[in-house]
Amino acid sequence: QVQLVESGGGLVQAGGSLRLSCAASGRTFSRSGMGWLRQAPGKEREFVAAISWTGGNTYYADSVKGRFTISRDNAKNTVYLQMNSLKPEDTAVYYCAASHLGLATMSADFDSWGRGTQVTVSS
Repeated sequence: QVQLVESGGGLVQAGGSLRLSCAASGRTFSRSGMGWLRQAPGKEREFVAAISWTGGNTYYADSVKGRFTISRDNAKNTVYLQMNSLKPEDTAVYYCAASHLGLATMSADFDSWGRGTQVTVSS
């Protein structure tokens, strides 16, 4: 398994930017598909972005496409989520997740989760 710790959340005005980081430990990180998912109050957890274990393939939810960028640095055991042009509807707890698959886009395919970091976008 992979242990994950998110950081970088906070309060930002609409139109602003944040960069989330996820530090991973565990020997399988470099072979794990990684993802970011989020959960807003009263809503189900939803997929945001995913990246393959090589970093060569990425996938985004339609709601964030063109605004968010996922990346990873396997040498640093870290995955990132750069969030630009933030909107109030992006407000949620953001979770980093790891999968035994090379690329995962469904919540059920992620088997290691961080505790989450709060992102709040004010209007």
